Amino acid sequence: MIKKRSAMKLRTWGRMRKLWRLWAKSLGEKVGETDAQADTIALIRTTWWFTHMATCIAIILNAVANHGWGLFGW
Repeated sequence: MIKKRSAMKLRTWGRMRKLWRLWAKSLGEKVGETDAQADTIALIRTTWWFTHMATCIAIILNAVANHGWGLFGW
């Protein structure tokens, strides 16, 4: 049972690592001399991306609140 659980954790960790690498690559070219530096920079870019998305949503909601849905031609 313990071996099975350990194997499952390793598979999950491997999948998460693969997803992280794909996400980091989607943010732009790899920057940094080591993988640790590249991961830190990708984390900063991820934070920036979420901040940018939240700002865009706030701007759109403000426009709808002040001008109504007619702003979009509905």
